[in-house]
Amino acid sequence: MSRPVPGSRVAAAYLALVAVATLLYWLDYFTAGAVHVRDDPVYHAFEGAFPVADAWMAACSLLGAIGLWRGRASGFLCGLLAASSQVFLGLLDVSFNLNEGNYAIASAAMAVEILINAWLLVGAPLLIVWLWRNRGTLLARGWR
Repeated sequence: MSRPVPGSRVAAAYLALVAVATLLYWLDYFTAGAVHVRDDPVYHAFEGAFPVADAWMAACSLLGAIGLWRGRASGFLCGLLAASSQVFLGLLDVSFNLNEGNYAIASAAMAVEILINAWLLVGAPLLIVWLWRNRGTLLARGWR
């Protein structure tokens, strides 16, 4: 068995954490009736547009984590797909929050949203850089 690529366990843990946190976020949103930042039709419509896209991102994150943990080339592909999705979704969320003035809302829910946005918009680009720098080694591992 080949040795893991340096940093692959950290990258896999990041992706797994994003996948699990996304699942928990939506379970809370739909089962606990949690209203995270605001309780109005515009906010609910915006949030309602995310589950399918977040499911894609979480699935890619989970597959990327598994691939990287097992030292497979699929970790590279799924990791890039996940990280790109994370950047897109994070930027979409930031754009909405800026346009709607949500960052002026002083609440625990908004603090969580800010943390999520920062986590994705820092972690995903770092992951992309790491994946790209290690692409040769990761891709040489095979797709099995």
